[in-house]
Amino acid sequence: MAAPTKRTAVEKVMSIPLTDLYPNPNHPVKMREDDSFRETIQSVIERGVLVPGIVRPREGGGYEIIDGRRRKAASELAELPTMPCIIRELDDDAATITMVDSCIQRDEILPCERATAYKMKLEAIKRQGERTDLTSRQVGGRSEEAADVVGQETGDSGRQVQRYIRLTELSPELQQMVDEKKIAMTPAVELSFLKPEEQAMLVTTIDSEQATPSLSQAQRMKKLSQAGELNDDTMLGIMIEQKKPAWDKVTLGGEKLRKYFPKSYTPQQIEETIYRLLDLWYKKQNAKPAKPKEIIPSTEDKPLEQAG
Repeated sequence: MAAPTKRTAVEKVMSIPLTDLYPNPNHPVKMREDDSFRETIQSVIERGVLVPGIVRPREGGGYEIIDGRRRKAASELAELPTMPCIIRELDDDAATITMVDSCIQRDEILPCERATAYKMKLEAIKRQGERTDLTSRQVGGRSEEAADVVGQETGDSGRQVQRYIRLTELSPELQQMVDEKKIAMTPAVELSFLKPEEQAMLVTTIDSEQATPSLSQAQRMKKLSQAGELNDDTMLGIMIEQKKPAWDKVTLGGEKLRKYFPKSYTPQQIEETIYRLLDLWYKKQNAKPAKPKEIIPSTEDKPLEQAG
């Protein structure tokens, strides 16, 4: 663990003018005007800032916000002149660790933002004297103490922390695709091992083919890259392959199915019933509509003068 920062026994809360509060330019998470932020604004307007921010003195004067930039923005919109803050004497690494821990647990954080935050915290811990052999390990392998420390606040394992950090090796274009859920986490980790020029080539191929690589495709690209054989032709050959349908991944949970069947039904009876109902539904969907019968008017319907 990082060595605890020395603090006074009782920390004082001070009201600091908003004009003296400055954001950290290296904050890994972008501020977004989402529902959570709008709720913060409404809360500040109605009740003021209830939880003090954490700041540290700046060399150029004023204070750098370690935790509380959303509260400061909400205070500005609420036209409040000051904000309650706790002033702490923190060096750069301690400030980074505190900042990351304060923002990393938010649900709205994007995968690549989390990746950057984890990397910043890991590097800060390493500079504070933690193990330095962490970067030699790629995904997998033995658990590393420092990576476990990084993920403690969120419950992520050291291995998962390392997987996230790999995303920082992706180009900005590929990172955006990950954040927009166009590329899943697992193939993205594999793609992070491609060289910068290969990643640029991949972005062009994704745009031309209007498709993103699956895990299997990403793994083959990584293997070809390591062998020095990944080029426009080999990449395109992989990308134009039709992805295998995921029918084998379709599962029906027993817990959800049980409510539709008597308790006495065995799994086999449930399965047989499901297939029978699906057969009936399929036949109904594909049944050909019956041809309308031709109606021949009878003589009884004709006028009397035409009947005979």
